[in-house]
Amino acid sequence: PPAARRAAPVPAGAQSPVPGVVDVVTGNGAFYRIDTALVVPQVDPATWRLRVHGMVEREVTLALDELLAEDLVEAHVTLACVSNPVGGDLVGTALWLGLPVRALLERAGPLPGADMVLSTSADGFTASTPLPVLLDDRDALLAVGMNGDPLPAAHGFPVRMVVPGLFGYVSATKWLTDLEVTRFADREAYWTARGWSAEGPVKTASRIEVPRRGAVVAAGDVGVGGTAWAQHRGITGVEVQVDDGPWEAATLADEISVDTWRQWSWTWAAEPGRHVLRVRAADPDGVQTGRRADVVPDGATGWHEVDVEVRG
Repeated sequence: PPAARRAAPVPAGAQSPVPGVVDVVTGNGAFYRIDTALVVPQVDPATWRLRVHGMVEREVTLALDELLAEDLVEAHVTLACVSNPVGGDLVGTALWLGLPVRALLERAGPLPGADMVLSTSADGFTASTPLPVLLDDRDALLAVGMNGDPLPAAHGFPVRMVVPGLFGYVSATKWLTDLEVTRFADREAYWTARGWSAEGPVKTASRIEVPRRGAVVAAGDVGVGGTAWAQHRGITGVEVQVDDGPWEAATLADEISVDTWRQWSWTWAAEPGRHVLRVRAADPDGVQTGRRADVVPDGATGWHEVDVEVRG
């Protein structure tokens, strides 16, 4: 169905000018997929139902045709996986179409004391999302469309959750069937029970996409580019360092929104030899940490770097 509120057009300057940097809007076929389903669930849209229950004033059940008849909205949102390593590619941006989650939760009426929504997939996967995040003004959606197409089966058809600012393991439940309003003290989600943190806010990250690690380039001006993200906070700056030299400010591409990644570019006066390039980003709260941390329990940290050989 058409959106009652269309997303703003992607700015013409949102794509980095450096050839080889990924598309600023990720195609459905290129969008990463991480979930626990060994076989993609095939959900019958005619019989699909979404139940909202738990600590609510009234239970709500929604059929797909009822959801599609609601005032749906479009939003560009970047999703990231908590298992993405520094410099990794388990992140992508798409144009989503869906019903704001808060509209359905407000209909159910969360009770005082509730602080979490436990979402459940058709295959039994669960995720714990902080209730305030689903009730504020961000575009947390019950998504039915992706980049102008019906939601693909591999990405959660008929309905999935999309929540800006949180890692997918606590927010991006695919093949969604159930929303239980509850408390973190009372319920535990799939990955939380396996040692991962309960709330999963996205960490500020950046990566160098051009040149690639191990690349050989000619001396002189070399285009360097990549992408940075700090969903629901926004990227305010990116800097690049060569070897142990000073940090140099990169040029930021235009921002789609604070809920999406932001691309950048920088021209390097490359001199012959072997060099290491590093990148770091900043958000309104400060500069991305250089401290190296593994993905467990709440996401990797550290500056991405690539080694490059320059030939004169």
